[in-house]
Amino acid sequence: MDEARDSCANSYDSTLTVVHWPFVAETTLFCALTVTGKGGTSVQGLNFSPRQEAQPVFSTTGSPGSDVDATRSFSTLSQGMAPAVEVVACKVDELNDGDTREVQIGDSTALLVKDKGSYYAVGNKCTHYGAPLAKGAYSKGVVRCPWHGACFNVKTGDIEDFPGLDSLPVFQVEVRGNEVVVKADPEALKSTKRVKAMSRADPSNKKTFVIVGGGVAAEACAETLRQEGFTGQVLVLTKESDLPYDRPKLSKAMTTTADAIALRNKDFYSSCDIEFRTGTEVTGVDTAQKKVTLAGGDTVEYEALLVATGGRPRTMPIPGQELENVCVLRTPDDANRIAENSKGKKVVIIGSSFIGLEVAVYMHKKAESVVVVSTSKVPLQLVFGPQIGAWVTKLHEDKGVKFYFERGIKEFVGENGKLKQAVLSDGTVLDADICVLGIGVVPATDFLKESGIQMTQRGFVTVDKHMKTSAGGVFAAGDIVEFPLFINDDQQSNVQHWQMAHQHGRIAALNMLGKSTAIRSVPYFWTVMYGKSIRYTGYGPGYDDIVVHGDLSAPQFAAFYTKGDKVVAVASLAFDPIVSQAASLMEQGQTILKSDIMEDPKSWVGRLKQC
Repeated sequence: MDEARDSCANSYDSTLTVVHWPFVAETTLFCALTVTGKGGTSVQGLNFSPRQEAQPVFSTTGSPGSDVDATRSFSTLSQGMAPAVEVVACKVDELNDGDTREVQIGDSTALLVKDKGSYYAVGNKCTHYGAPLAKGAYSKGVVRCPWHGACFNVKTGDIEDFPGLDSLPVFQVEVRGNEVVVKADPEALKSTKRVKAMSRADPSNKKTFVIVGGGVAAEACAETLRQEGFTGQVLVLTKESDLPYDRPKLSKAMTTTADAIALRNKDFYSSCDIEFRTGTEVTGVDTAQKKVTLAGGDTVEYEALLVATGGRPRTMPIPGQELENVCVLRTPDDANRIAENSKGKKVVIIGSSFIGLEVAVYMHKKAESVVVVSTSKVPLQLVFGPQIGAWVTKLHEDKGVKFYFERGIKEFVGENGKLKQAVLSDGTVLDADICVLGIGVVPATDFLKESGIQMTQRGFVTVDKHMKTSAGGVFAAGDIVEFPLFINDDQQSNVQHWQMAHQHGRIAALNMLGKSTAIRSVPYFWTVMYGKSIRYTGYGPGYDDIVVHGDLSAPQFAAFYTKGDKVVAVASLAFDPIVSQAASLMEQGQTILKSDIMEDPKSWVGRLKQC
């Protein structure tokens, strides 16, 4: 709008009078800009689309003293617009409340939902990785992605839980006699994603909100601030050399670049005045003076502060760790270096974590050999249990990966500064050209030790349901926090999931703005190994039994983790959308009992329509 105003101002000498004449068409906003000056009156029609510059679509000029009718101009314009695309989706009596249906409309698809007698239609593809939402879980006005759990409001199309950042396009629904008709502007069908409107900085607003960290929690916070209308300075300080990127992809596509997996590009952040200072380390926080100290001594004052620094790879105090090719995986540069140095080489992976196993998947065709060393009896034993862990073992062994279980690493042996061998705790010696440490992360919060902000002995920041720390005006989010998890009886919990970090950032932003909002999100994560995707939801630590349905050899299964008579978590492979259905039911505050799933793993699913 400012650009259009300036353009008109170049032709007219007097003060501009702007009259907005909005005409909303799904993803596009048309405005009439009326300018009165010495040369007469001008009306310029402008087309605003998400993340695009204003595009003139008509211009009308009258002589001095004459009237220019913006409404008539827009009427003429609208007559030339492409007609809406429409399709008869179903008969009125074909859908019951809570039913969903995929509808072909033009070259795209819509998700049609009937809820409390009304019909709604939104885009059918999840804005994260494109999963068909018609195959997801629906309850109480929200559809949940079957793959990774993102949630969308079917009335507004807005994303309400994550992963992903974008919302869905919304389509018009009409009931004509006995037919339900879905209509869409052709422009709305060109994209499966919709970016929410963003505010920009206003020089008169002197408030500065500082975000420390460059991950997805920081990104989600920054965007939410602008989506909610904040017009002060949004300043992101991060040690990372790159803008926020899709970190889960690092262990799955190790030769990628930060630009290729960026969540947003530089132009996007510039368009909404979100300032990133990459390569910037924060070394201290003064909560009394409300300022952060940067490496080098400079300080930045804040009105509100979010700390979202994430974790740093855990290392071990063992001899030889400094040798060349003893690596950790945290950044795209790390991933590329590991991938390049592993071609045709002997690879040893310490730890059977998700990252370690996904690195093994990537390496199995590229390296001469891949060995995984683990202190547990099977991979991912604490999370998935012995049965699924044994299946994971066989899955990898069938691809040539070798495991050494119930052993740790004693030392690395090198020659001329380069790794040559890994010596295990039982004395086993493994030839090794490169070693990847996949033994988890620790919170990157050392810089907060003198801040007075409450932390646990392990370095996690303690926050409340609003992501507030013990210090006024300071919030924290992501892997570094322990927060009251509602499905864990509001006990302080640390959940290091990509999805949860998104939601932490969003909730923190709302509360930084004074919009009191409590965190209420069900943990959800996934892993992919050799094309097999395991999904998981809930909070399983402390489970005392596992009930598995299906066939692990197929493989197709659903596993229910129970504590007493309550199901606390669900995992599945090729059993969609049962994990998303469980997450949706848990989010509604409902409980799945152990007795519900002993005979039939789906006996409780019908309750989603009753919520």
